[in-house]
Amino acid sequence: MTMILGLTGGIASGKSTADAFFEKMQIPVIDCDQIAHDILKTGNQGYEKVIKQFGSEVLNADSSLNRSKLGQIVFNDEKQLEILNEITHPLIFTEIQAKIALNKAKKSPIIVVDAPVLFESNGQKYCDRTLLIAIPEKLQLERLMQRDHLSQGAALKRINSQMPLKQKEKLADYVITNTGSRKDLETKLEELLLEIKGED
Repeated sequence: MTMILGLTGGIASGKSTADAFFEKMQIPVIDCDQIAHDILKTGNQGYEKVIKQFGSEVLNADSSLNRSKLGQIVFNDEKQLEILNEITHPLIFTEIQAKIALNKAKKSPIIVVDAPVLFESNGQKYCDRTLLIAIPEKLQLERLMQRDHLSQGAALKRINSQMPLKQKEKLADYVITNTGSRKDLETKLEELLLEIKGED
């Protein structure tokens, strides 16, 4: 029996560290951000739909998608973000289902689906359990500004475009707070895996 573990958290909360840990433990990770990135590559279905909706001003000179221009549009306008999500989410979910089926065929006991907007997109219905990596907003803001070289205002807009962490905490089956070092987070994830195995 394969368990689908939906992994989510706020932007810059430490999901990539969690992904790396699970991969080290030989647990397959389906990265929804990577899938979203791939479907918007030149010539793909998502790319064609986005250009049709947002026009050629979101393109680079070589006709590839200018993600930062698209980001500026959608993170400053809730309606535009909704439209982008309506285009990309069904395509992303189709790809997730295909990757889940592939890993189930390999008899993986746990498959992690890393989805930043898991609850916003109602993706938890595809998972057996959900894990939230939580982080205090002040620390999240600092990490995001540093990681993506953003101003405080731009970083806050990105944080506020997602469901508040307090709300996600109520929806998640497991919550791990990531305020310490990478090693601290890995230790907590190790303990969680033991807990999950104990539930079987």
